Amino acid sequence: MEKRKLGRSGLDVSNLCFGGNVLGWTADEPTSFKLLDAFVAAGGNFIDTADVYSRFAPGLQGGESETVLGKWFKQRGNRRQIVLATKVGMDMGPSGKGLSRKHIHESVENSLRRLQTDYIDLYQSHTDDQTVPLEETLGTYAELIHQGKVRAIGASNYQADRLLQALQVSEQHGYPRYESLQPLYNLYDREDYEKELEPLCVKYGLGVITYFSLASGFLSGKYRSEKDLENKARGNFVQKYLNPRGYRILAALDEVAKEYHASPTQISLAWLLARPSVTAPIVSATSLNQLDEIIKAADIKLDPAAIERLNQASAVGEKSPY
Repeated sequence: MEKRKLGRSGLDVSNLCFGGNVLGWTADEPTSFKLLDAFVAAGGNFIDTADVYSRFAPGLQGGESETVLGKWFKQRGNRRQIVLATKVGMDMGPSGKGLSRKHIHESVENSLRRLQTDYIDLYQSHTDDQTVPLEETLGTYAELIHQGKVRAIGASNYQADRLLQALQVSEQHGYPRYESLQPLYNLYDREDYEKELEPLCVKYGLGVITYFSLASGFLSGKYRSEKDLENKARGNFVQKYLNPRGYRILAALDEVAKEYHASPTQISLAWLLARPSVTAPIVSATSLNQLDEIIKAADIKLDPAAIERLNQASAVGEKSPY
């Protein structure tokens, strides 16, 4: 894995980011430790999580992923070698939600405690909160950076108009700015990011960390029918991709993968890595074999013809030869 600059944050991150949503959910603690060890051994230094992971799963409260990471940091003694990203703002039940000054201050203390660290490298607004003035949210982040609890801030799930407003508020008031965006983006889900968010990120020099980089596993090619989704943890996420356009994309991935002696997973990630605006796709794995396959994607350099073939196959509302 190579290192890339994350916006203007001063953070140097590996070009693949380990997605911590699986930690303490579909990967138990021993498996999580093995995955994290292998990711670091392969040159990875960038890990993304959130306070809410994995509250969406039955029986979990949120905070499980951060807790697993905190135990790993303590056992390995490697906190300062890792660029740690976490998030705030999603509904934490009794602990509240949103981006108010009060909630951010309470949440960062809870995250720091679970993570067993005294600072967060990249603290991200998990989703926009239009009930709170941007000045309040960004001013609060300024306090955390001044206190040394946060190094840089980022945004996730922001629309282009609100992201631009936030950047302008930061400039007007001298607050730290969002240095990165975490959008939904992959070979299938292209339109929302490419239309307005990508030009904005390029113009302002923001880092981009894509989530659902493999469309919840659909772009791995392992889900090709309704039957493949039975009893799968991500089945509900993947069902929407089983349509003519989705199958067209899989066909193109199969062709390019064969040419590069690679897998659809690796080609999907290589396509993202070739996008000039993308800093690091977020990737999750629940086994060492999955992780090894993913890591090898960082070394694949697609030629322009292969990229164009994938672009055409995944074009929205246009005829394609695939």
